[in-house]
Amino acid sequence: MTANERRQEIIEVLNLRRQDTMKNLAQEFGVTDRTIRNDITVLSLTHPIETIRGKNGGVRLMDGFSLNRKYLKPNQKELLIRLAFDLQDEDLAIMNSILQDFAFNPLEGR
Repeated sequence: MTANERRQEIIEVLNLRRQDTMKNLAQEFGVTDRTIRNDITVLSLTHPIETIRGKNGGVRLMDGFSLNRKYLKPNQKELLIRLAFDLQDEDLAIMNSILQDFAFNPLEGR
């Protein structure tokens, strides 16, 4: 298994479990703790991954993120927000629901 294949499987596992320990992931994938830490570092550049320190720590996907869900790109989100300023009533409510459903930006708040 290549590093990219392993990383894809790690993100899929986290998508199902939502949280796990680095040690458990290392054992599951037959690699060292350091390799998993490096994989998580690489994955965190493109996915909303949080690491948690301490006894019950580990790695987890941020709440609200789903691997198989489609999201708006930042420029798409910005355009819809600009267009929403001219909308009223039901049209504004529909636009807000679109933004709420698809404009999750996993890298916001970092």
